[in-house]
Amino acid sequence: MARYGAMFGPDITFLGVDKCDLDSPETWHGADVIIVGAPFDGGTSYRSGARFGPKAMRETCYLPHDGSRPSLAMRVDGLADMRVLDMGDVEMFSGDAAKSCAALEIVIEQIARAGAIPLVLGGDHTVTWPNITGVARGTDTWGKLGVIHFDAHADTGDITFGSLIGHGHPMRQLIESGAVKGNRFLQVGLRGYWPPPETLAWMAAQEMRSYEMTEIVERGLSECLDEAITYAQQECDSIFLSVDIDVVDPGSAPGTGTPEPGGLSSRELLDSVRRIAYEIPLAGIDIVEVAPPYDHADITALLGNRVVLEVLSGMARRRADAISGRIWDRKHPLLEDRH
Repeated sequence: MARYGAMFGPDITFLGVDKCDLDSPETWHGADVIIVGAPFDGGTSYRSGARFGPKAMRETCYLPHDGSRPSLAMRVDGLADMRVLDMGDVEMFSGDAAKSCAALEIVIEQIARAGAIPLVLGGDHTVTWPNITGVARGTDTWGKLGVIHFDAHADTGDITFGSLIGHGHPMRQLIESGAVKGNRFLQVGLRGYWPPPETLAWMAAQEMRSYEMTEIVERGLSECLDEAITYAQQECDSIFLSVDIDVVDPGSAPGTGTPEPGGLSSRELLDSVRRIAYEIPLAGIDIVEVAPPYDHADITALLGNRVVLEVLSGMARRRADAISGRIWDRKHPLLEDRH
């Protein structure tokens, strides 16, 4: 299988972290996190462009690309305090969805089996199917992997345009394959006018738990996350975090394939993924549906970049506190320096 440093544009890594080659184990031995580009948008049902998401998220930042990003809130450096590497992009031809997904799954399984955490830059949400499948196989957690999924859409469709593979289908594929149990699949931020009643009935039969935006507004995001984090971990060894950027209101994230008004704010998403990465063990992460052709002033690409950094910062602080015995005060992080 061919792998490239970059399928589109310059061969760069995420904000300057070290590069690795999966065919040369000495380049990634001992890695904590390996960033993987999945530049595929052949599963889109409306407008394409997410194939350029990995490139945009790697490069969009006003700070130097020096492989370092100290977090003001977390008091750690997610890129430097862990061994974070970037293997570049998996070769994914948008005209052959089955071949592209199979190639990605092989890479993710290889990374997970070696004990590193894959962090995948999408691409459309089709890639979550091979991402989670690869993690479940590579960590021997088939059926014991929980999922927390941020999205405007449930992505539990059956067949679209005559195809079983697409960005509206991955969650159904994962549950039907047995990789993830439906009652350990938590969705946050759903809204709008899809899916239809028959798909909702299927979701109910699988005992999926979805937090629609009206419920989040009524109960509060923090309370909903409390419940989701607790529930997702029951009977599960670890959690996969999947973030579709369209969970954020398109006023703050216009660069996406299927925008839906009325979503989370950028701040709410960043706080949420940071908290999840700090509080629970993550086996894999993906950030998908960043479509630069529809972006304005790089604001969606920058948000995707920051989602990556918040996740890494949360993971780094979780590891640091496990060693020191401290507990991060997420409500008053700056007070830690006053002791």
